[in-house]
Amino acid sequence: MHVQYLEIVTPNLEETCAALAAQHGVSFSDPEPMLGNARTAELASGGRIGVRAPMRDDEAPVVRPYMLVDDIEATSAAAEAAGAEFAMRATEIPGQGKFAIYFLGGIQYGLWEL
Repeated sequence: MHVQYLEIVTPNLEETCAALAAQHGVSFSDPEPMLGNARTAELASGGRIGVRAPMRDDEAPVVRPYMLVDDIEATSAAAEAAGAEFAMRATEIPGQGKFAIYFLGGIQYGLWEL
């Protein structure tokens, strides 16, 4: 397994970025509109971490790993067969690949296909 994108949604965006930057010696980007205005930094594994503020008043803080997959449709079908409920079906982000979000056992997961 490979974490392609680790998303942190927090009302404390600047404080979270500052803490992670100081702890891990990384720099965060300017907000990226295609990623919900997340500020991102590279992971040693080749993926990225993104920290963003909630996009809606009812969006709760969450840490959501997006696992890299070869076939997002087949992986989504396998997750659904295991009981997953999808919040977001496979969706293209121009120039970055496809992502999907599902819930299983009270946990949020993401899928990412390049």
